[in-house]
Amino acid sequence: MRDADCVAFLRWALPRLGFRWQGFRRVRRQVCRRIESRCAELGLPDVGAYRQRLMEDAAEWERLAPLCRVTISRFFRDRELFRGLERDVLPELAARFAAGRGAEISVWSAGCGAGEEPYSLAIMGRLSPSLLGVRLRIVGTDLDATQLDRAHRAVYPESSLRDLPVAWRQAAFAPAGEGEWQLESSYRESVETTLQDLRLRAPAGPFHLVLCRNLAFTYFAEPLQREVVERIRGRLLRGGALVIGGHERLPALLPDLAPWRRSVWRAVA
Repeated sequence: MRDADCVAFLRWALPRLGFRWQGFRRVRRQVCRRIESRCAELGLPDVGAYRQRLMEDAAEWERLAPLCRVTISRFFRDRELFRGLERDVLPELAARFAAGRGAEISVWSAGCGAGEEPYSLAIMGRLSPSLLGVRLRIVGTDLDATQLDRAHRAVYPESSLRDLPVAWRQAAFAPAGEGEWQLESSYRESVETTLQDLRLRAPAGPFHLVLCRNLAFTYFAEPLQREVVERIRGRLLRGGALVIGGHERLPALLPDLAPWRRSVWRAVA
């Protein structure tokens, strides 16, 4: 498939799925390869024929939507952000909501994929001196059952661990075959993963901290972004924090969310 043909197709199809082309522009190759494979599976000669198939078969849209999920992640993705969570955000949340030893902070990782983000937090909660006496209870949600199966196995290639501090990697992972590492079970115990579509629902909460990074505010169209941020806000405690991706923006300035630090917003009402 020519890149230009795939771009034209995505510009046409993505808005019909509630997505925005701008978010896919730099990561489109993963999606284009899947669409090309789907065309071959259907015996279609090109993406133009697949577009015609979509116009004639409404059920095919249900097959296209999962092909447009971008599954790029790794442990401690955006190290500067994680350092800020470790040194400032989580200690302040613990002091505000549950002073003293044994403090519990509830966290929601929206779009947790194969578990890299929630497990990064679990490792940090166990090993960071800044978080002594703080217990993290983490809920991860994703609509991709295959990714959640990977999270349950917790086996990752070495490339996924490259941003972890070396000492933390040695403490939390054990070899699991050539070039792969498994997260020790004690670090998985504080993380619960659930099959759930962020576009439709949210876990019960409430939460002190919500991470919704490189998902809704990158790939969703603005009306859907607004629905998502309102849903998140409904689960976030006053004084709690919402974390978005480093290159993302909220769809609008909301009166009950105020900037805290880079990529972090505080619920003020």
